[in-house]
Amino acid sequence: MKFIETLKNVWKIEELRNRILLTLGLLLVYRFGAQVVLPGIDASRLGEFAGKFDDGGLGGLLNAFTGGAFANASVFALGIMPYISASIVVQLMQIAIPYLQKLQKEGESGRKKINQITRWLTIGICLVQAPTYLIGLPALGVPIEAFILGQTTMFYVSSTIILVTGCVFAMWLGEKITDKGIGNGISILIMVGIIATLPQSFAQEFASRVMESNGGMIMVLIELVIWFVIILVSIMLVMAVRKIPVQYARRTASGSYEKNIFGARQFIPLKLNASGVMPIIFAQAIMFVPALIGGTSFLKDSSVGQWMQVNFSDIFGLWYNVLFAVLIIIFTYFYTAITVPTNKMADDLKRSGGFIPGIKPGTDTAELLDRIMSQITLPGSIFLAGVAIFPAFAVKLFGIQQGWALFYGGTSLLIMVGVAIDTMQQINSYLLNRHYDGLMKTGKNRKAVA
Repeated sequence: MKFIETLKNVWKIEELRNRILLTLGLLLVYRFGAQVVLPGIDASRLGEFAGKFDDGGLGGLLNAFTGGAFANASVFALGIMPYISASIVVQLMQIAIPYLQKLQKEGESGRKKINQITRWLTIGICLVQAPTYLIGLPALGVPIEAFILGQTTMFYVSSTIILVTGCVFAMWLGEKITDKGIGNGISILIMVGIIATLPQSFAQEFASRVMESNGGMIMVLIELVIWFVIILVSIMLVMAVRKIPVQYARRTASGSYEKNIFGARQFIPLKLNASGVMPIIFAQAIMFVPALIGGTSFLKDSSVGQWMQVNFSDIFGLWYNVLFAVLIIIFTYFYTAITVPTNKMADDLKRSGGFIPGIKPGTDTAELLDRIMSQITLPGSIFLAGVAIFPAFAVKLFGIQQGWALFYGGTSLLIMVGVAIDTMQQINSYLLNRHYDGLMKTGKNRKAVA
């Protein structure tokens, strides 16, 4: 009943209601575009091509992030991932390029310039990925007959323009959701793309268990219970923080009389997983390399090359996941080091008159924060690696279908959990603000609350 009452309160707030409706409308546009096949390709002949992504694997992972648009040869086949890649590149470049560091310190104006650089880099990445995708379609299983107008130069040029435009349009949708809707638009587009493949993956798993008498309904229920447990563990991973107590110095207020104002005791929340899903994304980008090296002309005929191709092409294999977990732990430390500026935190704390009890402000505080971050990053990185490789355990130990197993961990589950938590927090902040306005006599929405 409390949940239903909360939903009613959400609907009563006009601004929040309009933002939610706008977000849903833009998401509907995005999902509609994911079903529009590129001009010059016969959609009726893509069945075999789309079926290759149903069993997971690297292609299934790419298809999941685009909400099935990759397998549909859609105008949104590249999805929003080129923008994510560009954002990561720009973020890493900020460490080494002084100009970007200067922009980062300029506040809102600098942020706009960085966003513009990211957009142009997104177009550059699309101009590389779009032709590669089009040229690779026959090798991936699209029959020659599916190309209605043939594989001509005109087809490649026009389709490249359409794919680039589709990615830019998806990027625009994400930015509009962020500005005018609710939640982080880019993250929501990725989450919606992932969720779009969930019903089909579950239906295939259900058919495998029940229709083929492979464990029956009991096994389906056990899988759902395990899935919910993994979701709870992921929520704990996203929400867990280490609170560092902070004391602010006592101040004296002067006026008609003097009085002592005792400093408030607060906390610095250091997240257990400060890097989010970025280590997994970095690691997955690197995991393409061993199989490519094994397939080079120097190694493809050797036993080492064949071993690399076999073991690092299977995302549910042992050696793939061992290396995957190690890379996640390494990248977690790396990304945490560049995104959690302990020196800046210590300087800001010193300037505001705060200090950690028993620790000198300045260098000693920065060293303490750095040491604590190193201590909590180790269990956080191991925890993150465990969640990331759990789909492999789900396939090998429980015999779960590969497409459904992708939702048992990894980037897909963590993105879904992270975006859901972030969106709920934004909605909750609107509710709290509205409640505050409702208590004020001059509140513009007071009548609606009553």
